[in-house]
Amino acid sequence: MAHNVARLAALAVGAICLGGAAQAAELNLICSADIEVCGKMVQNFEASHKDIHVNSVRLSAGEAYAKIRAEARNPQADLWWSGSGDAHLQAAEDKLTMVYKSPHLDQLKPWAQKQAKISGYRTVGVYAGVLGWGYNTKIFDEKHIKAPKCWADLLDPSLKGEIQIADPNSSGTAYTALATLVQLMGEDKAFDYLHKLGSNVSQYTKSGSAPIKAAARGEAGLGIVFQHDAVTEKVQGFPIAIVSPCEGTGYEVGSMSIIDGAQNLKTAKVFYEWALSAKAQNMMPAAGSYQIPSNKDATTSDKAPRLDDVKLIDYDFAKYGSGKMREHLLSRWTREIGNGS
Repeated sequence: MAHNVARLAALAVGAICLGGAAQAAELNLICSADIEVCGKMVQNFEASHKDIHVNSVRLSAGEAYAKIRAEARNPQADLWWSGSGDAHLQAAEDKLTMVYKSPHLDQLKPWAQKQAKISGYRTVGVYAGVLGWGYNTKIFDEKHIKAPKCWADLLDPSLKGEIQIADPNSSGTAYTALATLVQLMGEDKAFDYLHKLGSNVSQYTKSGSAPIKAAARGEAGLGIVFQHDAVTEKVQGFPIAIVSPCEGTGYEVGSMSIIDGAQNLKTAKVFYEWALSAKAQNMMPAAGSYQIPSNKDATTSDKAPRLDDVKLIDYDFAKYGSGKMREHLLSRWTREIGNGS
């Protein structure tokens, strides 16, 4: 009898625990950072918010935008974190993301606040990253390839088959590269350049960070990427040298947006505010992420590229983040470059 009572009590406690677990708040997150960074971000958030369970999917910025747009009538995601700001701005223009003005907005750096203002407060800057490339010094030495310092140098015949860059239809990194070259050279000259560059490109990858991973592991000589992704590989011990193009280069404002019609709006706002905090942003280097944080009180890693040390173009985020311009450039890239024309 006593045994049965004890057993029933244990089952009752178990039922209460299961009931509590079932009632845990949820958050459906799209993460457009590197997959390892996404995992660490979720782990850190859940460690400090034990009552919230995060369901996370990793998608490149272009893929994330396409998913959010396809699900506009019945949103499956609540929050979109990371990914270059151009795609977030297009989502904002399409009203796929909701207006939300963080009470901590004044704690962010001017470029992060500007991103929010441009979007009508439908997105916000969480980090900045500089466009450039990384190359494998061992491969270059063995093949006697001269290290490229400028965009023009990437057209050298010695680099035939050595370069990887992502497809701008799926990758925010590659779209930033496309928009950067258009702003540097003018549209027609930029596409002429990209056509010539194609002779040296071995692969257009889906993910923006994939080219530098390939270069680090000797599968390519050079990857055109955001420099912080090259830093990640270098810190891991791979023979990677990092370059800021001599003619000038663009940069991204990695962003964060709450999906319009989010089913878990309360938890989305909790994550949003946490991700803007200095505490959360200070965790990023430990996750292998070396962007420039947006919070004024966050510490920038000494390994991260400095905006002040790079010749930056005056990147027009409003123009190149607009749906009309993105669709025009992506359509032309697909027609003239992606299809091998």
